[in-house]
Amino acid sequence: MQEKIMVVGSGIMGSGIAQACAEAGFETLLADVSLDLAENGLAKIKHFLQRKVEKGKLEASQLEAILKNIKAVDQLEAGSNADLVIEAVTENVQIKKDIFLKLDRICKKETIFASNTSTISITLLGGFTERPGKVIGMHFFIPAPVMKLIEVIPGIRTSQDTFDEAFDISRRLNKTPIKAPDTPAFLVNRLLVPMWNEAMFLVMEGNEPKDIDEAMKLGANLPMGPLELADFAGLDTVLAVMTEMYDKFGESKYRPCTLLRKMVNGKLLGRKTGQGFYRYQS
Repeated sequence: MQEKIMVVGSGIMGSGIAQACAEAGFETLLADVSLDLAENGLAKIKHFLQRKVEKGKLEASQLEAILKNIKAVDQLEAGSNADLVIEAVTENVQIKKDIFLKLDRICKKETIFASNTSTISITLLGGFTERPGKVIGMHFFIPAPVMKLIEVIPGIRTSQDTFDEAFDISRRLNKTPIKAPDTPAFLVNRLLVPMWNEAMFLVMEGNEPKDIDEAMKLGANLPMGPLELADFAGLDTVLAVMTEMYDKFGESKYRPCTLLRKMVNGKLLGRKTGQGFYRYQS
C-alpha cells in the first residue's frame, strides 16, 4: 500500500517538501488554509517540474506520474489517515501549536508529526500533543526538492522508533539525514546565521550585495551567496531565526542587523515579495 504524507503549508518550503515526497512515490497531500493557496503551491510544483522537462532532466511521463501523487487540500481532516504529517508553516509558536493540537485530535494514533521549524524546540511542540513520542523535527533546506540534507531532531520524549522512522523516510526521499540537537537553529543555521549577519553589515557599510555573494561563491566555493540565500529563504524567516537565537544565547553574533529589521518592516522579504537584497521578476 502506498504510504501517505501530508505537508501542511504550501509556501516555497512546503511545496518543495511535497514535491520531494511525490517524486519519491509517496501519496502526498499539500494542505493550506484555503484551496487557492494550496493550489498555488501545486502550481509552483508543476512549474518546477516543467522546467526540468524542458532541460531534459525529466521525462514528460515522469512529470505526470509525480503530479498524480499530489493533491491540494484545504482541510487537515484530509490527512486523518496519513502516516506522516510534515508541518511547514511560518515560524510562529502559536500557529504551530494550533496546528499540532488540531492534528492530534484528527490523526490516527500511529501518525508521526514532524516539524520543519528552523528554531522552535521540538520538545515544546511535542508537549502540545498527547503523543510527544511521535513528534520530531525534520528540517529541510531550500530548495527542498534539490538540497540533499535533512536535519532530524528528536525532542526529549521522541521515541527511538519515531527517530528511526524519520531517518528511514528521509533516505527514501533520496536525502541524507543527520541527527541534530534540539537547540535553537540546530546545526546548519547555527553556523549560517553569523555569516548572514556579517554579509548584511557589509551591505550597510556600502558594499554591493553582488560583490559579497560573488566573493563567497568564488572564495569559499559556496553554490549560492549568503544574501542570495537569505532572499530565497525569506528575510522574515531569517529575522525570526536570528531573533530566536539572540534571545536564547544572548551573543552579539546572533543580534539581527539593523538593515535586516528595516527591510522586513518595509516588506522587502526577498523572492516571495519581488525584492530583497535583489530585485526579482514575477
